[in-house]
Amino acid sequence: MTQQSHPQDPAGWSAPSGQPAAAAFPPPLPSATPQPSASQPVEHRPSAQEPPSRFDPAMLHVTEATRTYPCPACGGMLAFEPDSQALVCTSCGNTLPVSAEVARPAVIPKRELSSAMSQLAALQANATTSVSGDKEVVCQSCGGHTVFTGTLTAIRCPYCNTPIQRDDVQAAPTRLAIDGILPLQVGAKRAREAIEKWINTRRFAPNAFKKYRDVGSFTSVYLSYFSYDAATTTSYTGQRGIHRTETYRDSEGRTQTRIVTDWYPASGVVRNRFEDVTGHANTGLDDQKVTELEPWPMQYSRPYSPEFVAGHLCRTYDQDANQVFGALVEPRMEGVIDSTIRNDIGGNEQRIFSRDITWHTVAFSQLLLPVWMLTVTYKAKPFRVFINGITGEVQGRRPWSAVKITLAILAGILLLVVLYALYTYFGAEPS
Repeated sequence: MTQQSHPQDPAGWSAPSGQPAAAAFPPPLPSATPQPSASQPVEHRPSAQEPPSRFDPAMLHVTEATRTYPCPACGGMLAFEPDSQALVCTSCGNTLPVSAEVARPAVIPKRELSSAMSQLAALQANATTSVSGDKEVVCQSCGGHTVFTGTLTAIRCPYCNTPIQRDDVQAAPTRLAIDGILPLQVGAKRAREAIEKWINTRRFAPNAFKKYRDVGSFTSVYLSYFSYDAATTTSYTGQRGIHRTETYRDSEGRTQTRIVTDWYPASGVVRNRFEDVTGHANTGLDDQKVTELEPWPMQYSRPYSPEFVAGHLCRTYDQDANQVFGALVEPRMEGVIDSTIRNDIGGNEQRIFSRDITWHTVAFSQLLLPVWMLTVTYKAKPFRVFINGITGEVQGRRPWSAVKITLAILAGILLLVVLYALYTYFGAEPS
């Protein structure tokens, strides 16, 4: 995907403001493929004594702080293939397994939120360099120039389609490390079938939207998430409402019944424990629809390895663990706490007057979670559809066709007129 050619990218990031449209004047390609210099690393290949599980298929490029995945059989490019859960060459079909250390599911450890963010703030205060912002790199396959914009950390070269990953962001001490990943399990074929089914059920969508194959962008992307565990104790005050049936006489003297609620004071202490409550950390997306992709099946978690991202887009976080917790996760946890309080109060109705939450532990980990994303621009407005890359669940928004809605209303009115005419005609006939 050519990053310079689209002011608005399908995964929700924008080209840097104030820059000219680079796609109109792309940098010239070199006359020949660049040869590795002394400053460039030689790609890693396993020795005869090295066990296969230690094989790292990546070629690291120190000068660009990037990595690529050349096929050892034909020189083409490897990409992580969901169906086989392995690296597959897009040219010759050669298959390489991912490293044995990350191939099996694992419980991803979490860090205490407050202390981790305090340490990060201290590192950022003393930092002399930054990895934030746009980064232009030279493709080590063809020599073309491409730009990592916004929070992108994995893209494809716009000239030769080589998957390229940034290493400097993940290794930066002033950034939170990625702890785990849920490898993509929904392949392109299954994702397109899910999109087809979803779009075909949107009966009042414009025909232009249904031609998404021609006018839309469909891609796989790993989004940045934070997953939280927490333990809380909450003291509360409120009221318990008990319903009873009351008999009374109305103004005409007739006996009637009504429900009356008697309220009684209530107070107490409740405890809650939360595990793996997730919140996405990327901006520019539809928060509601992305959240509705949950739940994420954490049993598929693996220790992070860039092999899983090969051939797919990837974003690092826009909002840190504190920001995501405060904006997305803490309100959801407080909603669960309120439900626990209401259950503790009991009765037919409940009122909560006050609650005092003590957060004993809040721990987090950073995860990369896979999403297929369709973006269709209709009347200058982007509409996005998301597919959970593990479960295949589809969530999204679509435009409405005013013409189709109007025709449906007119058809309904016409049907009512016809039915009324038939009723009037045959109803007037003698039996």
